[in-house]
Amino acid sequence: MADGVLPETESKMQKAVEILKRDLAGIRTGRASPALLQNVKVDYYGVPTPVNQIAGVSAPEPRLLVVQPYDRSILSTLEKAIMKSDLGLTPSNDGSVIRLPIPPLSEERRKELVRLVRKRVEEAKVALRNIRRDAVETLRTQEKNKEISQDEHNRVNVQLQKVTDSFIAQTSKIGETKEAELLES
Repeated sequence: MADGVLPETESKMQKAVEILKRDLAGIRTGRASPALLQNVKVDYYGVPTPVNQIAGVSAPEPRLLVVQPYDRSILSTLEKAIMKSDLGLTPSNDGSVIRLPIPPLSEERRKELVRLVRKRVEEAKVALRNIRRDAVETLRTQEKNKEISQDEHNRVNVQLQKVTDSFIAQTSKIGETKEAELLES
């Protein structure tokens, strides 16, 4: 019974780390990345649709994103959605594609983004600890209901702590990598 708690907890923790990676991919660095537009939604025939589902997004140069819609009729709608997003990018429309030059980040903006990265990493760590707490509660309940022995409870608890520590270290590493990416010129 207790052995089922560990894989389930690991799976939830892995999902939390994946969510952190996706969140951090959307934070703009000085380089062009198609992931910058992942959270931008376009009103496509009345349905908010992610940019990557209605257009091809590529980074042909380190400081340029090119968005080529599959349907040219939505070019202006796509351009407006990018302008409304909080990315701080100014799109230029040439009638068939949208070009997004990525301006270099100011030192102040870099520090602000580093603070945001640290906040998101800390939120991920809190989520990991909450997942661990829920698993410990499940184990405690199983022990109380005599479904597992105290020795098994302690053994799984130690394994659970090791797994949690490894995921927290992984989250810290992801955050440090993103911070270094933001601070490089």
